[in-house]
Amino acid sequence: MPVKQLFDLSGRTAIITGGSRGLGLQIAEGLGEMGAKLALTARKKDELDHAVEHLAKKGIQAHAFACDIGKRDSIPGVFDQMMAKLGRVDILVNNAGAVWGAPAEDHPLEAWDKLVGLNLIGNFVMAQQAAKKAMIPAKWGRIVNIASVAGLYASDPAVVRTVSYNATKHGVVGMTKQLAAEWGEHGITVNAICPGFFPSKMTHATLDTTGEIVRKATPTRRLGGPEDLKGLAVLLSSEASRTSPARRSRSTAEPC
Repeated sequence: MPVKQLFDLSGRTAIITGGSRGLGLQIAEGLGEMGAKLALTARKKDELDHAVEHLAKKGIQAHAFACDIGKRDSIPGVFDQMMAKLGRVDILVNNAGAVWGAPAEDHPLEAWDKLVGLNLIGNFVMAQQAAKKAMIPAKWGRIVNIASVAGLYASDPAVVRTVSYNATKHGVVGMTKQLAAEWGEHGITVNAICPGFFPSKMTHATLDTTGEIVRKATPTRRLGGPEDLKGLAVLLSSEASRTSPARRSRSTAEPC
């Protein structure tokens, strides 16, 4: 198969949670530019409508579905609506998430519950819906979970104190490994992207301080940019990310 065809997403459909802005919209652009038809979810309908408009100007077809991924009971119904609109679901990008900053000894338990419900449980329920209703029957699927470098190691408490965020992102990494191991036999790859610091609405409050500290500590001396995730998201969503039988036991258990 030619390399261009390996990365081509024409005829594929993708759901992107938290797709109205930031990293989700950047990933939506990348998948759409490669031919995928999109369904975007987010809590705010007006932001979704702006995102769909933005993508339409680029010649990308996208549909908006208002949904709070942190409310698990609402997910199955919205997933069915998206699948009915798209006709099939080939790709799921679990991008919706939240952060909460507080010293661990004073961290509100209601904030802990909120982040677990959105960053971890919501991602799992979306993946479960996609696998059971679309990808396992089709014997093909791509799931990309947006974790974080905070899911790989502890954050410097002199910079940020985000114990619930770190815990849930570590959970996303572990979940990714297990889902990859369980669903690999069905032709489904499950990977995690662990971004560093990207300027966004979520990080805006700490951009001047935390962002500058991170930039200075980064070998390239730069923060994440508006195109940095596009190529990787396309790779992990395409035929190019398939695993060979000889390596499947290893590669499907290790997120990128």
